[in-house]
Amino acid sequence: MREWHVEHMQKTVVKFITGLSDNASSWQKRQHKKYNNLINVRKNIAYDMKHGVTNEEVLSFFKKVRSDPSFSNILENVGSVERLDEVERQLMSKTTGNIIRY
Repeated sequence: MREWHVEHMQKTVVKFITGLSDNASSWQKRQHKKYNNLINVRKNIAYDMKHGVTNEEVLSFFKKVRSDPSFSNILENVGSVERLDEVERQLMSKTTGNIIRY
């Protein structure tokens, strides 16, 4: 089950930093507006950390997104680096050890 939470954390971060495509349907736009914001991303990562994902795994995934060539197409999107910085800043400011405080 822990592996599922690691994958869920990764998918959540990638989905947030990717943003919305230019040709998204109205349903996709509504869902993006409703669920893909910084607060929900932080809550999802906190939930995954509660179920076994470590702080080191989250931070190493952020480093991997920044440096791995497989994520280069995601980082080319407008505003994706800023969104990644914002998620990382939010988690670092709320993180003490392995516990995210609310």
